[in-house]
Parts: sequence; structure tokens; C-alpha cells
Amino acid sequence: MKLNKPLKSVKKTKRVGRGPGSGLGATSGRGHKGAGQRSGFKHRFWFEGGQMPLHRRVPMRGFNNHNFAKSYEIVNLSQLSKLKGKNIDSEVLSKNGLISSAFSPVKILGNGSVEKAINVTASAFSDSAVKKIEDAGGKVIIQ
Repeated sequence: MKLNKPLKSVKKTKRVGRGPGSGLGATSGRGHKGAGQRSGFKHRFWFEGGQMPLHRRVPMRGFNNHNFAKSYEIVNLSQLSKLKGKNIDSEVLSKNGLISSAFSPVKILGNGSVEKAINVTASAFSDSAVKKIEDAGGKVIIQ
């Protein structure tokens, strides 16, 4: 085992400013004038050298108004199955720490299973959650 050998290939650094025969003499491969020639210049990976950047060349399509976006607190059936009681609503969920506020809209998702019949009241349900709750003999109530 040779301990003096590098673990991966080591590439030699470019020797710039060593005459015209090296191919990197005079301006050292940096071109003439401008920020790219100066010391300390760092460009971001999306910078295209003053060319119109891609995100401005591509036309804008559509618009999503975030003022009208509905944000739900999400609860899975696997979390509901651990709760005691037959009737589950937002107050029960907030008391058990599954949602932050009893007044925020809640969406029940179908991840998990339900063994007992429960009546769940929420703002929205996924199709799989409705099917699993009703198959177990429970009710789905949309607020």
C-alpha cells in the first residue's frame, strides 16, 4: 500500500500570464476590460456575461395569485386512528396537537387506515380518506 499516492487524480493548475506561447499570456485568459478582468470578480452560476439571461429571454406564461390560495392544515388517517372518541373535529385535533389552531381549515388525507367507525368533521377530504372512513362505518362531514 502506497501512502504517498493521492487518492484521486490531481489536475495541475493553469499557469496564467507566462507569455504568448502558453496560450494564457497577456490578459491571462480573462479578456479585455470589464468586471470579469478585475481581481475579486465572482459571477453567479446564472450570469451569462451581459447576454440577456435565460429567465428574461423566455416569455412569461400564466399567473398564480397567492392572495386567493387556500392553505390547509393536513392530518392523515394514521393520526386520526390514534385518537379516542367517536366524533372528531378541529377542536379535538387542536387539543391533541395535530393542528396549530382550531380555526384554521383542515384537510384529511388517506395515509393510514381506520379500524373503528368515526365521524370526522373537516374543511376538505381526499377521495381515499372518504372511502376508508365510510368503509369502516364512519361519516364524513364537510364544514
